[in-house]
Formats: sequence, structure tokens, C-alpha cells
Amino acid sequence: MSVVTVQLGQCGNQVGLELFDVISNDAREAQRRTYGSACYDRFFHQTTNGELEARAVLIDMEPKVINHSMTKAAKSGKWRYGEKSHFSQKQGSGNNWANGFCVHGPRNKEVVEELVRREVERCERLAGLMPIMSVAGGTGSGVGTYVTQCLRDTFPKSFILNHLMWPYSTGEVIVQNYNSVLTLAKLYRLSDAILVHENNTIHRICSQLLNIKHITFSDVNRVIAHQLGSVLQPALTQDSYGTYSRNPLGIDWQVRPPSNFERTRGLPTHNFNRSLANLLILRGKDVYSAETGNFEEPALYTSWLPSNEAFNAWKSTVPFDKYEKSATLVNNSQSLLLPLDNIVEKAWNMFASRAYVHQYTKYGITEEDFLESFTSLEQVISSYRHLC
Repeated sequence: MSVVTVQLGQCGNQVGLELFDVISNDAREAQRRTYGSACYDRFFHQTTNGELEARAVLIDMEPKVINHSMTKAAKSGKWRYGEKSHFSQKQGSGNNWANGFCVHGPRNKEVVEELVRREVERCERLAGLMPIMSVAGGTGSGVGTYVTQCLRDTFPKSFILNHLMWPYSTGEVIVQNYNSVLTLAKLYRLSDAILVHENNTIHRICSQLLNIKHITFSDVNRVIAHQLGSVLQPALTQDSYGTYSRNPLGIDWQVRPPSNFERTRGLPTHNFNRSLANLLILRGKDVYSAETGNFEEPALYTSWLPSNEAFNAWKSTVPFDKYEKSATLVNNSQSLLLPLDNIVEKAWNMFASRAYVHQYTKYGITEEDFLESFTSLEQVISSYRHLC
């Protein structure tokens, strides 16, 4: 089954480029034909000339990043983007979510929907759609949210996984907290799943683990692409019976408490991140002898979901990205509580003082839209904070 990515804004297009490069290199390095074939079928299709073309749509309100991405992909000699799989114009969204969501998104709705529909129709079997975007900027977050809304309307039965980049806590643009709150509140209702990478965490990986002295955005994007690729590449699941899973979005994202569940009052007493679910993906040597029992410890999970259901392990004996052994953990836990709470608090303080609100209302976002977004995210924060 195939995945169509939708690369949105500067961040989405840069991460998407690195992701396809990682996947292409990994498929070429793999010594097993079945694995390589599954990789290509999932993320590429072959042209009549036998070239690999990414199953992707590139969207930005300015052409520079898209032009760079398409040129770099073509120069790799391994794969390329489709010549007609992109859209840009000459004016950006000015780091304003409302400008992207209310103006640029609706203005270009038909052409973007047609680009995505064309890619979907080229898939024999569609696993889902994966928008890649930042939550902080104007095009990535504003247009990205609008495009996700269109995807939900146009492909109501398709699985939508949004991959989001969380901004640096020290700030990239002054209104990034507004943009983040509006994005997250909308996507929480539109998406089937949201996968988040935090810039702060990735920066620490570059500095402390990779020992990079002068960290660039390219360094950060390569780490993100490596981690994302390690999740999306083929692996054997518990019920795949020796055949590579054909659905890279096949994680059970729909964990919900039973209908008679009553939320515990008061703060939890534990001092660690309680989880709804963990997925461990092991690749390379010794994957079938690796000890994973600690991940089944009931204390890690909520009381209403058995740990043997909350924890899953996927495995592949094929090394990933030249690493002899690798392990990736996809975690649905309380770890994002603090950064989410910080963003909501900062955005609320700005809203209470009326800072920059007029820059959003002039494009059609109302104060009620802000209040609904705050309410939605505060409910998410409360739900995760009181996991028990």
C-alpha cells in the first residue's frame, strides 16, 4: 500500500526532501529484494523511463524552497519529484496563520486538491495521506491546516497522519504560539493521527549524540527524516505472518478509554510519563532475541488498557540506513504535556493583552475562534494530565 505525502511550507518541503532521500538510500542498500520492492512501492512510482518519482505534492506560497527541493532530488540521480506535482506563488503568508488559512488556502483550493487527487489516482492501493508541516509559521501551519481540512473532505475514508514540527521554545517568530494553538486545535479534530518532532529535542540529539558543533537546519532535518523513515519503512508486525506490513500507517492510533471510564480527580501521583501506547520498531541484527519485556510493565500504562495491548513490537532483520542495529520508539504519552501547556499559556497571555490579535481578525479569524482553540487544547492537556 502506498503513501502520498503533502509537503507544506519551508519546513515541510525540507523535511520531505530529506525523508525521500533516506528512504531511497535505504531501499538501495537493502540486500533483500522483497524489502526494497516494498520500500519503492510505498513511496515511489516508476515513470515510463524507469525513473523513481516520489509520491508527493509540494506546496509553498513562495517558489524558492520548492525549486531547490526539485533540483536537489533530480541531481541525486536516484529519484525525483514529478514535474507537475508542485504548486507555489510569489507571495508568502507572512508567518500569519490566518493569512494562510483564510486567504491563501481557499484561493488555491482547487489546484491543490487536483494535485493530490492526481497522486492518489496513481496509487493501486492507498494506505493514507501524510501532510508534513510546521505548527509555527504561516504557510506550513495556516495553509497546511486548510489543506488537511480539504483532504478530510475530499478523501473522507482515507487515513490522515499529520507529521508536525514543534517550534523552538525560545521562539522563531513572535506569533508562533498563536499559530501553534490554532493549528493544533484544528488538526486534533481533522487528523486520524499526529506525529510530532520537537526542534529542541532534535537540536540536543545533534549536539550531544552526533557531536555537531555548528548545527544547521539541514542537520536537524536529516535527524528528523532518519527517525521518521525508521518508522515508515517496511517491518514485520505480530499479525503479518512473515510478510512485510503493507500499511506503514497501520499503528493502532485509535486507543480510547471504555465508555464507562470515570476520570480520576486530582493530580496523578506518579513522576514519569504514563503512556496510552508504545510501539517499538527493531531493525537489523538480533531483533528476535532482543529483550523487550520491560516495555510490557503495567505501571507504564493506563489502568484501563492491558499492557499486552498497549505495547506492540515491529521487527525487520534488514538494517536501516546502514546501522547494524536500530530501535525506534513511537510513544503516545504525557511527554508533550509541558511544551503544549507552555505554548497555550504563552498564547493565552498574549491574547489576554490583545497583542497582535488584529493581525488575525483582519483576515477573518474571530476572537471566538481563539477561545474555541484554547478550550480544545486545555481539554487535551487535562485528559493527558489525568491519565491513570
